[in-house]
Amino acid sequence: MLPNVPDLRQLRYFVTVAEEKHFGRAAVRLSMTQPPLSQAIRALEETLGAELFARTKRSVELTPVGADLLPEVRRLLAAAEGLRPLAQSLARGEAGVLSLAFVSTADYGLLPALLRDFGARHPRVRLELTEATSDVQLDELIAGRIDAGLVIAPLPSRHATQLTWLPIAREPLIVAMSTEMAASIGLRGEPSAERLDAPISLRELADAPLVIFPRRLAPGFYDIIMDCYGVAGLVPRVGQEAIQMQTIVSLVSAGMGVALVPQSLRNLRRTGVVYRPLVESVPAIETGLVWRTAEVSPVLAGFVDVARAQAAMAS
Repeated sequence: MLPNVPDLRQLRYFVTVAEEKHFGRAAVRLSMTQPPLSQAIRALEETLGAELFARTKRSVELTPVGADLLPEVRRLLAAAEGLRPLAQSLARGEAGVLSLAFVSTADYGLLPALLRDFGARHPRVRLELTEATSDVQLDELIAGRIDAGLVIAPLPSRHATQLTWLPIAREPLIVAMSTEMAASIGLRGEPSAERLDAPISLRELADAPLVIFPRRLAPGFYDIIMDCYGVAGLVPRVGQEAIQMQTIVSLVSAGMGVALVPQSLRNLRRTGVVYRPLVESVPAIETGLVWRTAEVSPVLAGFVDVARAQAAMAS
């Protein structure tokens, strides 16, 4: 026991005497004799530096200090009694905190399903969510500031020995363009419903500036987009750069250019923007979960299980 700090046994004795208002009856309840109980209460009072009971030959009453202290002691004892079940819940991953980061594209497809399923299985786990680009997430993971991240593949090879990668979802790229541009190439007006969703070729968009994120943020994703143009025999003209997908789509709606985005971005409905599939065969964008291989807490293990189930459903 630390000096000048009461132990739990003394606090339980204090509560019992306060409830019985009699040392003899309190000793019976505690299955002990009265002298050691009296000595323990005296020791507690000396530790706290205040008298807790006013004693006479006929009665034992709480002092004002003791009366004010009693509810606090009861809360402390209740908290101490809850430590064992809490520790067991933490060990099973049923309680605790999970720090999870995610790329903005995951917010429109993968993330809501993961959070819903994880919350249903682990309602007592508190999630700390942060939106961040893939490069920032990897730095935060290596530094130990987050537990896991939802990022876009591929991961840099330098992290292969430190991080574990679980692919979850694959989706094609589609074109995001302004309604004015769609009208100018015959996708608006009075066409059929099928025509409104008809695939479009990158060649029809060759003159439109490309709105894209800086390569340093996700070089693998950036290169996939550029390769799409290269396969079509085109060299894109980068018009604007933005960090978040929401911003990229906003720039598209303002007529600043076109963007190639994951198919799940259809769920980001923005006035003045239409989404179209591509005629060209394009590689799939892969989003997955990444975490430090050497540090898997019970809470993180539970989230990984949910992510594996999502991956199995998507395959």
